[in-house]
Amino acid sequence: MRRDELVAWLNDYLKIDAIPDASLNGLQFEGKDEVQLIGVAVDASLSTFRQAQKARVDFLIVHHGLFWGKPEPVTGPLKRRLEALFEGGISLYAAHLPLDAHPEVGNNAVLARHLGLVDLEPFGEHAGGAIGVMGRLKTATRLHDIADALGQLTGMQALVHQGGSDLIQKVAVVSGSGSSYIGEAAAKGLDLLVTGEPKHSAFHEPFERGMNVIYAGHYDTEVFGVKALAEKLLASFGLPWTFLDHPTGL
Repeated sequence: MRRDELVAWLNDYLKIDAIPDASLNGLQFEGKDEVQLIGVAVDASLSTFRQAQKARVDFLIVHHGLFWGKPEPVTGPLKRRLEALFEGGISLYAAHLPLDAHPEVGNNAVLARHLGLVDLEPFGEHAGGAIGVMGRLKTATRLHDIADALGQLTGMQALVHQGGSDLIQKVAVVSGSGSSYIGEAAAKGLDLLVTGEPKHSAFHEPFERGMNVIYAGHYDTEVFGVKALAEKLLASFGLPWTFLDHPTGL
């Protein structure tokens, strides 16, 4: 498949410019004209790029790209990362909030479906839209059973902050760094917010609001979108893909 055709399809499918975002979403680095193997990863790191070189990836899709809203000198780590892309002829495509928010392949929608949530609706207000989802479990489930299920999905033990009831039915999911949405979850009468990264500044809030929060890891809650997008590309265009895993433990 031609690179530019793939980029145009991704831009349209992900609505890449629809959500205000610090990330420079879309094609960040132009590699080979033809795409035969897709790579997907969470982070645009040198280690990821080296893995992509070894796997002979032509087109790499990441959630966290290289550029975040301000000019940077091409020195040090950024220089070495760009050199690796040049050496491999690898195109780099980033999809940050558009991939969080996507109703089909987004991190939050996919994770919510894995948890068995139904009747999904937008959640997590951002610039007049929403980046997360909320829904309900078909039957009330104990909080620590949900944490165990998340651990089985990610391979990492989740952190539970229990400020509310032990029985859970109404749940919101905001992958990555979503502790700022504890207040919105409480205001909407939800039982649980599932997110990735705990913050010290948010520690007391769920207990004071009578809310539950499960922190399942920033990295670990954001592997779902890139994998689902890769599966979509395989089904739509027959493009094979590989997941380049580099867990951060955070």
